[in-house]
Amino acid sequence: MSYRYGASYLDPGLNTLVAPTGSYQYNLFTWGSGLSGGLGLGNTTYYSSPKQVGSLTNWLNVTAGVYFGIAIKTDGTLWAWGQNSSGQLGLGTRTSYSSPKQVGALTNWLNSATTYSGVLAVKKDGTLWAWGNNQYGQLGLGNTTYYSSPKQVGSLTNWSFIAGGGGTVQAIKKDGTLWAWGNNVWGQIGINNIVSYSSPKQVGALTTWKYVAASDLAFTLAVKTDGTLWSWGVGGNGTLGLGNTTNYSSPKQVGSLTNWSVVCGTGVAVKTDGTLWSWGYNNYGELGLNNTTKYSSPVQVGALTNWLSVSSGGYWNSFAIKTNGTLWSWGRNLAGALGLNNITSYSSPIQVGSSTTWKSISATTRVTMALG
Repeated sequence: MSYRYGASYLDPGLNTLVAPTGSYQYNLFTWGSGLSGGLGLGNTTYYSSPKQVGSLTNWLNVTAGVYFGIAIKTDGTLWAWGQNSSGQLGLGTRTSYSSPKQVGALTNWLNSATTYSGVLAVKKDGTLWAWGNNQYGQLGLGNTTYYSSPKQVGSLTNWSFIAGGGGTVQAIKKDGTLWAWGNNVWGQIGINNIVSYSSPKQVGALTTWKYVAASDLAFTLAVKTDGTLWSWGVGGNGTLGLGNTTNYSSPKQVGSLTNWSVVCGTGVAVKTDGTLWSWGYNNYGELGLNNTTKYSSPVQVGALTNWLSVSSGGYWNSFAIKTNGTLWSWGRNLAGALGLNNITSYSSPIQVGSSTTWKSISATTRVTMALG
């Protein structure tokens, strides 16, 4: 199974994010808190159901930040909107905008990730770029300086996939190696210590990493090419899925199964058989198990076998797309972030509207963005 990341996809054979060819028509939708124009709708209004951003249909992928958004079009251009107090829009200023603004004039952007108020993005040439908040060195630039326009991280050209959580960044290179940097006070970087780093550090020596998710709750979950699931960082509330609440500063295998496909930062994962599983922190029902009980090892969510991908909304809510293109959400519903046309929280999956064309989703605790 290849994991869709917007219109692009993660090819497990090449171990790299691949840009599509041909004609694609994906609309951009946002909902939740409109603070600082973070929904890109030209206003600061809150919406509890999906609203289309403009009328263009050429969006490739989108990444939600805390009251801001970063998106890439199929022509390779980069766009940003919303809160800009740390320069996270990459526009060379700290002015906020309520509608998308193009970042520079380049046409070779491929994918992006956000931390609290920072951004990292990979270009089609495999170079890595960063800007915005750099409190913990999460931009990977060897310092803690904030930047309001993209700065290249080193000179390498083999970066493939990146994930941000809180002040920590995890990244996979085309050779299958895993790298991390930023805040590490709980060992969430995974290099067997609790020292924070402002430049990329390799996690072990393996070349078999396929997918990684960095949680805002200071832990990391990752899947290898052999389908095994691994975790490290904060283990409180059972977030690591290891059957305990212990913290670990290096990767530990979750069980012995080899059929994990994709995982997100609320401890929700999909297996290759299409089943949905969850564990860990569950104060608002974000595990989708129809309760608020915490679990320290994976528990199946329902009995369906048609789940395709998952995404976390910070650490309070979760989202998933089924193979039939429907979108589902659950957990805390601050500012209407679940997209269900209300502000009611739910502890089991609820379908968002009736559309069957959803392709990808990215969310924070109060802002949700999706392509469909």
